[in-house]
Amino acid sequence: MTIKSTLAVFCLSSLVTSTALAAVTPDQAARLGKDLTPVGAEAAGNADGSIPPWDPKGTPIPEEFVPGSDNYVNAYPDEKPLYTIDGSNWKEYAEFLTPGTQALFEKFGKDGYKIHVYPTHRGTIRPDWYYANSLKNATGATLVEDGQKIDGNLPGVPFPIPQSGLEVMWNHMIRYAEDSSLESDVYYVGSNGQPVLSTTGSSVSVFPMYQEENRDKVVGETPFTKLRINYDAPARRAGEILLVHEPGADYTEGKGRKAWQYLVGQRRVRLAPAVSFDTPNPGVAGTSTYDDAFVYNGSPERYDWTLVGKKEMIVPAANYDMIFQGKVEDLLGEKFLNPDKIRWEKHRVWVVDSNLKEGKRHLYSRRTFYIDEDSWTAVAGEMYDGRGELWRVQYSYGANLYDRKTGFGSSYGSYDLLQDIYNLSGKPIQGKFKNGVDKNDKYFTAEGMKRGGVR
Repeated sequence: MTIKSTLAVFCLSSLVTSTALAAVTPDQAARLGKDLTPVGAEAAGNADGSIPPWDPKGTPIPEEFVPGSDNYVNAYPDEKPLYTIDGSNWKEYAEFLTPGTQALFEKFGKDGYKIHVYPTHRGTIRPDWYYANSLKNATGATLVEDGQKIDGNLPGVPFPIPQSGLEVMWNHMIRYAEDSSLESDVYYVGSNGQPVLSTTGSSVSVFPMYQEENRDKVVGETPFTKLRINYDAPARRAGEILLVHEPGADYTEGKGRKAWQYLVGQRRVRLAPAVSFDTPNPGVAGTSTYDDAFVYNGSPERYDWTLVGKKEMIVPAANYDMIFQGKVEDLLGEKFLNPDKIRWEKHRVWVVDSNLKEGKRHLYSRRTFYIDEDSWTAVAGEMYDGRGELWRVQYSYGANLYDRKTGFGSSYGSYDLLQDIYNLSGKPIQGKFKNGVDKNDKYFTAEGMKRGGVR
């Protein structure tokens, strides 16, 4: 069966279009904290026990972890894979593999591509105030302006019991996060199998909508995040700065993303409206688009969104060793990331399919996303070209920060199946991830960029 036909069968189940935009009833919302977790996941495990019940105690803190170090050693150091899927047996597990993963096996199975599947863990937890706001949002938050804006949402999951694909995507777009900084080397590997350093940079992220002073307020115009990246390499980009303000509830005209760039050659800060949609992202040497970051980000305006339903899928999870230990260079194989460095688990994910709206333009004619039910994080995605052919396959590589009620979600990568290129972003240089930010708000302004620019 081809990847196209596999996806066609896959998408026949539980289709719900993005036109259902109303809040749920009080009786439906009452399920939160009962048979549903406080953020809307199924609290119970699955029938065969391969997915366990949600653990409200969170991920265990390993004995080797040094409090305050921000060096997250493996929470499950003694676990071994339950089984390994490779080029010889992947079709036996096809029902639990995304079409993108199936495509990777079809292309690279004979070259040693494999995935090690470990026991599943469900220790994602969030603060109590976040749970309380999510419960209120279930009956109080609604999509308006053709899905470009949320009315009435407090800082929490806006749609813990989603009724449409677009609601699921909003849950991902403004998922919970805490202020942090990291330094990373970003690479792509071309068809010749040689890794190329695309950029070295220092990124600092703050999340105003989740900061203490805003937790009891309707989000309104409060930004979801302010992200600043200072580039240090390669030499041609050293000294550049990128600043992005991402909205927390409103992508209507004039209210959406705001971006600025400082270019050394021009020695000035300029607005950068092109830092969006399908503009090739120079941070990965143009091998992905700006809205490929974090598997998906930015305005959803160019697509029609369909909620396919919820599926049990094998996806990357709990990747402590990959993220926090060792060098990024050790991950880079000739054709794909080193399979022995990546942990996979079976999880329930929301599946959302999207098609380019008539009259809209984008490199991708279609996109499919897989959103983890416990964290509302996009863990995988597929991008299709204008002919409808599968083009790029994406994954995020996350982990719960077990001493905090949050997770790490900055590492992600893309496989280009047509040009035989893959990339990896956001894996911190070892020891260069830090919780908390010591920058004031001026750092995240155009004036702050000017002061920090190379002259």
